[in-house]
Amino acid sequence: MIDQFINFVIRPPRAEYDPEQYLWEKEFTLAGRTYIRQDLEASMDIFCCILLFYLIYLFVILQLKNSRGYTLQCSHYLPSPFPENASLPCVIYCHGNSGCRADANEAVVVLLPSNITVFTLDFSGSGLSEGDYVSLGWHEKDDLKMAVSYLRSNKQISGIGLWGRSMGAVTSILYGAEDPYIAGMVLDSAFSNLYTLMMELVDVYKIRLPKFTVKMAVQYMRRVIEKKAKFDIMDLKLLPVAAKTFIPALFAHANDDKFIQPHHTELISKVYAGDKNVIRFNGDHNSSRPQSFFDSVAVFFCKVLHPPPIPRTRKVDKYFNLGSLRLGSGLDESLLYEILSSLRSAASTTDAASSSSSAPNASFVDSVGGLPSEVVPVTTDEPDVLNRDSYSCNSSTRESWGRCSIMGNSDEEPTTDHGAEDNASELFFTPMGSMREILPDKKEDEKSQKEKKKKKKPDKAKKIKSDGLEKIESLSRRLRRCCMPRGSFHQRHQSS
Repeated sequence: MIDQFINFVIRPPRAEYDPEQYLWEKEFTLAGRTYIRQDLEASMDIFCCILLFYLIYLFVILQLKNSRGYTLQCSHYLPSPFPENASLPCVIYCHGNSGCRADANEAVVVLLPSNITVFTLDFSGSGLSEGDYVSLGWHEKDDLKMAVSYLRSNKQISGIGLWGRSMGAVTSILYGAEDPYIAGMVLDSAFSNLYTLMMELVDVYKIRLPKFTVKMAVQYMRRVIEKKAKFDIMDLKLLPVAAKTFIPALFAHANDDKFIQPHHTELISKVYAGDKNVIRFNGDHNSSRPQSFFDSVAVFFCKVLHPPPIPRTRKVDKYFNLGSLRLGSGLDESLLYEILSSLRSAASTTDAASSSSSAPNASFVDSVGGLPSEVVPVTTDEPDVLNRDSYSCNSSTRESWGRCSIMGNSDEEPTTDHGAEDNASELFFTPMGSMREILPDKKEDEKSQKEKKKKKKPDKAKKIKSDGLEKIESLSRRLRRCCMPRGSFHQRHQSS
């Protein structure tokens, strides 16, 4: 039984996993952005060569070795491509005594959308890293020191934060007392004293032995653990360490945790010297954390790490979305420029005839290569300005025809402005360039409308306006017929 308790401390069940199956893919998409997983497994003496390879976007492998010579398996999650002339903060996730770097998958989802990179590692004796025993934080703090040194040598990384759970939380506190430049720490379910924890577990597992017998067994375990794992269990006392740590910290603990009871976090937070906050939630030691906890973690790291904001607009595609057609694929650019110029002039004539106010037209570009950014601005926040009912094709073709349908509105003038002068009709541009008239409300008096139409004659502005719309329609139809390959004009593509 004593041997089982010894293994319970220094040799818990070891996580064996396939990185390609249990980690995020080497390239994946999250919240509309692309990220990569960079695995580290080469030696530190080729660090300069690896940085050179990284600059030219080649796949690189780097190995980290701790002070005892054990190789550590690590992964770094980064945006792809990495922002130019910018540096991003990083959070190192520290797993528990039976965990591995796959435990950081939730941290990746929480932090990457906030422009915070995530670094995770298998501590020595855990997962796929070398080593035979764990030390519940004593030697793990040296592994963490190696990871921090590697990140600080990378100029693309700015601030560094720590997120630890169970043994990882203890490791973070022990290391944080030695490195005051850590920006912040999230400490989930840390114990305050290892000897006290072992005595509590005797009661939890209902081991019916006299107290003096238990103490003698613990002293025997202490000698065996010190011989095998090279650390003294009596040295793992976090209260004196927490009293001299000033890093902002977010403490967390589950209410029904029987393995490491919540009073451990309470004791540490009371003596902690830095800014702190404590979160309590339902669950036990190994249960999934609630969404409110992850939200608090994201807010906390954004506050202490100050990541750069993510631009809300994405880059405009450098081609018109006309099916498979792209600029430069055998298209006569001079003809396209002529047609688009005619569209712009026709739209300007229509806008001048309308009595409604609109924004001034931007200067037209000199080459076709600059047309997409002006004619078809694309943002991620703005909804589709076209009414769904105005489409003359099904939803499968909406994506491939959406941009071409608004080429007549290159000045981003709302279609409702065209009907500001005459509320009896509203005109919509459809993907096929057709127009339809929305009938007025049936409740209006038909007789009064007929009388008004007889009294009022169509003025010149309305005639010019209708002529301009017809011109836009014919030119847009000409553009599509000119650009699309023969035989594929009426072809409808299903969205993938």
